[in-house]
Amino acid sequence: MAAKRNIDNLLQKWPFDPEHLSVRMVKGRDSRDVIQMRIDMGILQLEVLGRPDGTRPEGSDTYLEFLLDKSNGAISDMELDEDDFNEIDREFVQFYHRRICWLTLREFDRAVQDADHTLALMDFCRDHCEDEQWTMSHEQHRPFVLFHRTQAQALAALEEHGGPGAIEHINEGLENFREFFEKYDAEEHFEEDELVARLVDLRESLRAQFEVGLTLEEQLVDAISKEQYELAAELRDKLSKRSQGQP
Repeated sequence: MAAKRNIDNLLQKWPFDPEHLSVRMVKGRDSRDVIQMRIDMGILQLEVLGRPDGTRPEGSDTYLEFLLDKSNGAISDMELDEDDFNEIDREFVQFYHRRICWLTLREFDRAVQDADHTLALMDFCRDHCEDEQWTMSHEQHRPFVLFHRTQAQALAALEEHGGPGAIEHINEGLENFREFFEKYDAEEHFEEDELVARLVDLRESLRAQFEVGLTLEEQLVDAISKEQYELAAELRDKLSKRSQGQP
């Protein structure tokens, strides 16, 4: 019986590589898709739907869904307790692992979905937790999740629409970063942030590779900074027409 329970054969056939993230998609016993990640002392297996560990906390697809149902949309009438903290942390870690797996597998839309789940869970914690220290211990990771989300969204757009679409998503992500820094009165650190710099480098690399000029949004910012208000009005009109699907 013991011989059937060990995973020696799997580990030997899939050696751990400390230099790279090793991820693969395989079929489960019932032919469902599952993700496997090779780690230093074993293999993690993650479900592709619902919560990565395959459980249904309190009968819900995820613990976030359970909390949203429990709160019934109210912010002030619910407080998180120690059990909630433990389950929330478990869910954060699980979705982090699956998010980096999706990025490695180039399943960018799925990476965006998992990043959105984590950001929504962070929002819930921020709105319902009275322990500011615990909240901030999680908020400090928001830029990292935003980085993954922006990266995934840009790469998905690059595959489908080319350079211009990817650059637009990077600019949207950078604006989300700026709003985060503003929220915590740290805007002076925005330009020097490592993740911001990496997104800017990615944007300019794509701009050079695909010979993409300034987007309409970037042209608008430039026109306003140079007090070219007539040009700014024309650009706003173009952006408005584009958002309405007009040529």
